[in-house]
Order: sequence, then C-alpha cells, then structure tokens
Amino acid sequence: MKKRAGMDTEELSPLRTRGSVKIPPPDHPLTISEWAKLKESSSKPDHFEMQMMTGLLATNADVNIAKSLLAYVVQDKGTLTYELLLRYLTLCVSGGHHSEVFDTYDIMTTCFKTLDTGASSLFIKGFSQTERWREALVVLEGMKKALLPSPRNYSDAIAGAALHGEIETSWMLYDELLELGLVPNQDTWQCLFQSGISQQGQEDKLFSVLSYMRDNQIYPEEPLIKTIKAWFESLPDQKWSGKFSYVAPSGECKNCKASLESIQLTEEEYAELKDKVMKKVIEGSDVFKKTTPEELNSFKSFVKQRPPFDIVIDGLNVANTTPKATHSETLLAVVSELEQQGLNILVLGRKHMLQPSRNWDRQNMNKIKQKAHCFFTENISEDDPFLLYAALHSGVHCNFLSRDLMRDHKACLPDSATRRLFFKWQRGHQLVISHYAPGKRVWFQRISAYDTIIQTSGSSWHIPYDENRGDRATYEVPQKWLCLTQEH
Repeated sequence: MKKRAGMDTEELSPLRTRGSVKIPPPDHPLTISEWAKLKESSSKPDHFEMQMMTGLLATNADVNIAKSLLAYVVQDKGTLTYELLLRYLTLCVSGGHHSEVFDTYDIMTTCFKTLDTGASSLFIKGFSQTERWREALVVLEGMKKALLPSPRNYSDAIAGAALHGEIETSWMLYDELLELGLVPNQDTWQCLFQSGISQQGQEDKLFSVLSYMRDNQIYPEEPLIKTIKAWFESLPDQKWSGKFSYVAPSGECKNCKASLESIQLTEEEYAELKDKVMKKVIEGSDVFKKTTPEELNSFKSFVKQRPPFDIVIDGLNVANTTPKATHSETLLAVVSELEQQGLNILVLGRKHMLQPSRNWDRQNMNKIKQKAHCFFTENISEDDPFLLYAALHSGVHCNFLSRDLMRDHKACLPDSATRRLFFKWQRGHQLVISHYAPGKRVWFQRISAYDTIIQTSGSSWHIPYDENRGDRATYEVPQKWLCLTQEH
C-alpha cells in the first residue's frame, strides 16, 4: 500500500522570497501566469506548490483558489503528485465541497493503484455526508484488506448510513466495529441515539450501548448525555423524565433519593476477581516480561510470611507526586501519615531507590523501612504484578496507593464481566494523594461509598457524565449525573 508521504520541516516552514519576506497564499484564484510569477519570487521553488496548498489548507481558503493552483501545476508539470492531491482533498472534505471530493476520487483512483490511510479516511468522511454515502462503505471494505480501520472511519460510515435513514446498515457497521475489538467514539453513540429519536424501535440496541459503556467504565461527555436524555424523553408512553443531579457521599441521588450501587464487592465477586487476576495477570506468560520467575517467587514467599497488609504503596509512583520535595522525603511523609492511622503497610520499590543520591536520602529510606514492610525489585522490573498480588492476597480490606491506571491488566482479563469487577475493585480500593506540600500533612482523596458507573433499577437510570472533558484526572470519576425516572 502506498504510504502517506511525510512532510519535512522545511516543507512546512513559511514560504519566503529571496529577501526572506513571507509569501502569503493569495485571497482569490490566480491565472496560470500569475501563479508562475509568484513561483519565480519563491526562494524554494521546488516546494512552492506544496507550501501554497498547505497554506491554503491552514487558512481554510476558498476552494477555487486551490483549484486554480492545481490548474497551474497541471499546465507547468503535466501531472499532480499524490501528496498535493491529498492536501487538496483535505481542504475539500473539511469545507464540505462534495462535487470536488467526487472529482478528486475519480482522479486518484484512476492515477494511483492504491489509496493510503489518509486518503481513504478522507473519502469515507467526504462520501458519508452525501447521497453517494454507500461508496464510503466500498472504500472502508478496501481499507480492511490492508489494515484495521479506525473507530473514526466507522463513525463516519455509521453517520452516513444514519443520515440517510439506513438504520440497519448503521447497526451492522456498529456490530462489526465491536467484533474487531475497536472502541466506539462518542460521536458514534450520539449519532445512534439521535437516530433512535427520529426512528422508533431501537430501544434494545440502545440499551445495549448503555450496558457496553457500563461494562467498560466509559462516561458520556456532555453533548452525548444531552442526546441520551432527549432519547429517553422521546420514548412514547414511557414517561421518562431526566434531571441533571449530584450524588451525596452516602450514595443517595439528590434528585430521586435512590441509593446507588455500593462500591464494595461481594465475597463471591472478590473471590472470582482474585482467581482470575492471579491466573491471568500473576501466573500468565506475559508477567515475565515485567519480572523473573525467581523474583516473583521470592516476593510471594515474602508476602506469605507477613500478616495481611492494609495498604500497598507503589513507591516510585508516589515518590514522584510533587517536584517540591525529594522523592524519599515525599515517600516518607506518605508512609508516616499512614503509619499514624495504625495501618500495616507494604512499600514496593526498585533497588536503585536504595542507592544514596540527592533524591534518595539514606536516612529517609531507613525511616521508611522502620515504619513499613519494603520489597525492592530489580530496576528493570515493573511494580504492577507485585502490587496486584500483595493487595488481592491480603484480602478485601486492603487498599493500594498509586496514580497508575493499570490498563494493561484490564486488557488481559478474559471477559467483560471480569474487567468490570476489576474496574470496580480498583475504584473501591485505589487511594490517590489529593494534596501534599513538604512539611505539611498528606491528604488523600476519599474513596466513595457508591460506584460511579451507569446503573439502572428498571424504573430509573443513573448515568455519570463528563461535564467538561479534560478537567478530571484519568483516575478520578465524574461528579455530575443524569437521573432518569419514570412517572407512574
């Protein structure tokens, strides 16, 4: 497959004349002779056409200016390069110039044997917005022969089908996306819920979308949550009413007063999760990419010889909490705070932390060893398997302190039900430092009593959502909820 050509920095730098004055792209179409004259004044004529097209794209210029540039290039060189057409195509798609997209498709498929990912993606997006939307599916099929399309490619194709009333095709593409192991994006779900408002009868499928988001700990963003609310309220004869709400620390919804699901796992859930994690993560073949059999066995016997831990600390991760203190000073402050709570502590670290340095003061490290059990792995080892083993082995009461998301381990768990339990265990047991300044007390973010996850009781739904994406750290959970209740 022909790869999309990379742009070097020289190519993307502003176009200058020999007197080092920038040549801005024109604000109206030029004649062939006017383009030729402009090129003569360029200090880098070899890059002139690409520089100009890139400039037109950056300023979202009138497509007719770009067309006049292409006419000049054909006259001057007799042919158009793939890279130049790709930039022109980007301008056409972003500006919604449909007939130009069609013309470019004809040119590129005639002149080039294959389309690269960039061109294919642009054609899928461009065709999806038009009456020729089915051709986007043809491009998507061609793309699949060479590589895995992206969720965005599927999103554009799904939107095209939904826009033209072909709901069954939208759902067929959605199912295909899931079968390929891709994660749908928010735009895809928004499109499907919007189609559910205009065409009834998709309730089961849309409820399955909410279940998928629950199982994968995905939170709708604000545009999507508004569409979900509108969809519920549009369902005939069901009398759903949605209100945006908060949840009290006790787990009670401020709007409907219902109690949300507890964050605590049942004994059966905990036993199942422990068994699966031990088999897949701790005893699985991948674990030895992160440690050695000898080191892991040594750690297992270390844990078994000690009473169950109340908290396991990812030492290196926690030590990096603030730049205002040395690593060992931060770690000592955290361990001291937890020791005062009467907790049995395990600190996991790396052997380099025992080598005295500016960041790792020997006196601080000795104090840490007096206050907590410590296990130091080889410098090339990773902490996650050790942390998981110690925490799960200690029992349901044991928490862990880390900013790490442990996404790798979720991915290697065998099924969505186990992944959901892992998410729930993590949310209910992961402590995070909320505030620490050297010489002051360490504050920890409180673990909530309820589970921040999409949930339903049948006659109500509670959906946590991201009010402003980017305001929340990835290990935190949203604070805003959509409360949906049925009027009786």
